[in-house]
Amino acid sequence: MIVRILGEGQWTVTDEQLPTLNTLDAAVEAAVEAEDQSSFSNTLSALLDAVRTGGEPLPDESLEDSDLILPPSDATLEEVRELLNDDGLIPG
Repeated sequence: MIVRILGEGQWTVTDEQLPTLNTLDAAVEAAVEAEDQSSFSNTLSALLDAVRTGGEPLPDESLEDSDLILPPSDATLEEVRELLNDDGLIPG
């Protein structure tokens, strides 16, 4: 799966990483629903760090379609709320 973090680039993540990413995604979603800014900032940062550290970065010149698009690290709670669907940021 190819994941884009807006404003940063793309990473390839394996299926084995998805449970961890889904757990962090659920925490982001819960923080948004609770309007808990502190928890939101921490969990979004953890989710993005998990992609950066666990994924394999694609070259900047790569033109691969992204399977999943995550907000930038400086996204606001309201911006992320608009991106959420029934499955959170990460389907599954």
